[in-house]
Amino acid sequence: MQFPPTARVASLAMCVLGLSHVQAVRAEQAIPPPAGPAWEITLSPYSLHYHSDPTHEPMWLVGLEHHRGDGWLWGGAFFSNSFGQESGAVFVGYEWNNLFNVPRLYAKLVGGLMYGYVAPYEDKVPLNHNGFSPMIVPSIGYRLTAQDSLLISMLGTAGLMFSYNRRF
Repeated sequence: MQFPPTARVASLAMCVLGLSHVQAVRAEQAIPPPAGPAWEITLSPYSLHYHSDPTHEPMWLVGLEHHRGDGWLWGGAFFSNSFGQESGAVFVGYEWNNLFNVPRLYAKLVGGLMYGYVAPYEDKVPLNHNGFSPMIVPSIGYRLTAQDSLLISMLGTAGLMFSYNRRF
């Protein structure tokens, strides 16, 4: 698999910055998410495709999640898919905090149902039936503060989505 030069440079920069912060972050006190139930908004202005395709269009996403306080969450999102089609998703998931003993690092896994990949792109996602298809999205995030975080989500074999999340 060949990544574009910008993706390779961005990945290298993220690794260098991440490794240089590991020792400093371990020394910091954990930044726990808000205790008890909370809402979280997700804004994603950019996604990186692993493979370039002339039919790809810029992607964006706006999502809202409800976190119960015990790690479980549920939510929905409205987004423009890779082909410029307005799409939506509903999901449930779980969040793990203090990943690898790094207080600000966390992982999230959500699964649910999305709608929006319709003709002529219905074959671009697996198990699509009349625009509806299942989804599973693993993510890794970094907390900037107790309310703000940055998240990278894997979009199957298609690419990565970069987002900013805000809890309130």
